[in-house]
Amino acid sequence: TLALRMPRHEENGRRIAAFLRDQEKIRKVYWPGFPDHPGHEIQKRQATGFGSMISFDLGSLDAAKAFLAKVRLCSLAESLGGIETLISHPATMTHAAYTQPERDALGIGNGMVRISVGCEDAEDLIADLTTALAAVQLP
Repeated sequence: TLALRMPRHEENGRRIAAFLRDQEKIRKVYWPGFPDHPGHEIQKRQATGFGSMISFDLGSLDAAKAFLAKVRLCSLAESLGGIETLISHPATMTHAAYTQPERDALGIGNGMVRISVGCEDAEDLIADLTTALAAVQLP
């Protein structure tokens, strides 16, 4: 079903990345579909799209925890890439065994959240992310 799913993943990824980039509580969004992303040109040459894997920085561990506690459609999981939207906190999940200096060197701060956008309705996902962002307090 990959050939059937990828256009939807791509479309949803594009919409979610644009939504996240417009949110004042998010410091930075990492998605290769943005022309200013360091891997944009390589992605354009090597792939037919930009995918649905997005990372974004909420600035702190407390902000990331508050956000992740409120999402309902996005399933918290270390494995990314299913048909459903999956979300993770790399500093405490996939990269928890790394020291803070190692994570810092890799650009994985405590406020980073990673989302693999699935095939759900994009408006439903945006509503879920909006609700979760409401729980984040700006410093």
